[in-house]
This record gives sequence, C-alpha cells and structure tokens, in this order.
Amino acid sequence: GGGGGGGGAHAPGRVRAPDTPVEGNYSKVFLRPEDGAWNWKRIPQEMYKQDGGSFKGCSRYELLGKRGESMVFQVRYFEVEPGGWTTLEHHRHEHAVVGLRGAGEIQLGPHVYPVGVGDVGYTAPGDTHQLRCPAVAQEPFGFICVVAADRDRPVEVEPAAFLNKCGLQHALQHGMAEALGAQAKHREAHKAAAAE
Repeated sequence: GGGGGGGGAHAPGRVRAPDTPVEGNYSKVFLRPEDGAWNWKRIPQEMYKQDGGSFKGCSRYELLGKRGESMVFQVRYFEVEPGGWTTLEHHRHEHAVVGLRGAGEIQLGPHVYPVGVGDVGYTAPGDTHQLRCPAVAQEPFGFICVVAADRDRPVEVEPAAFLNKCGLQHALQHGMAEALGAQAKHREAHKAAAAE
C-alpha cells in the first residue's frame, strides 16, 4: 500500500499533518496516492535518461537527495516495463537496489539473478550491470536505488560486445543471449532512426 500518514488518508477524528516542504534541507515525507498507484505526491516522474538507445521502457522518481537535502546519498525509484531494461553500464561508484514491485532480474557481470519484492542487490564499483523486466511479466518491475550523491558518470557497455565477451569466458545463463541480443538490435535501430 502506501498513502497512510502525514499528507495521505487519516483516521476519523485525527488531525491531518500539513504537507512537508519539497525543496530545501527540511525533514520530509512524500506519500503515494490513496489509489495505490506507483508514484509520489508532489514528486514528478522523470525520464530514465535522455538517449533512448541504451534502455527501453524505464522511468524514475528522484525521491530524496536532489531537492536541497544535505544527504550524501540519493534515494530513487525506478520502474522498468515488461520487456524493458536499464542501460548496461559500469562506473566507479557503488549502489544498492531493493525490489518494491513486480519481479525482474539483475545482471551483475556475467551472471543474472532474479529480483522480487524485498530482494536486495548490491553493485560493486566497476561491475557491469543492468536491471530488466521479463517480457512475460504481468506488471512493471519497480525498485529503489540508493546511490552516492557525488558520483562519477556511468560508462555504457555495448550489449553485443559484452555478450560476446561473456560467451567466451562463461557458460551463458538461460535468456541472457536473447536479452542482450534484443538490446543490441534496439540500439542499432535507434542509431539508424537518429541518422535519418
């Protein structure tokens, strides 16, 4: 669920707390709507990234750490639609993900792990990684990502080259070749459309 507490639904006879500030270094609470939708009141949904060639069907909410808080980390919610994926990338910073909605998988180096509600994943510095939602999923895969506020920029990894490298060094897990192959085709189609 979601929605109970400060700015959401309240019990009869109780005084409703005022909304907390959105901007600035103040204590804050951001509630989901009473209808259970996976968004947060007063927090806009954002594009995952600007260039759509490296990902498919992703969105994000910057929940904490971007609006004047003095935190050394950021808390973000990402959602990946069925059949979608985040950018295959690596970087020097680390991050943690916690599954909140649906089911997906996380690619950590040459290995793929299922991730569901309540499961936790850690990406170590330098590891190539990606999160995906299987095309057969009944709902999007949503997860919280906690990451350092001050961090390096990710480096995109070419799916076809990564697939080739993994195939030479490791036995490929079920579905990995198909997932990365589809991404390589998506990237090429995006490049061709941009060139027109």
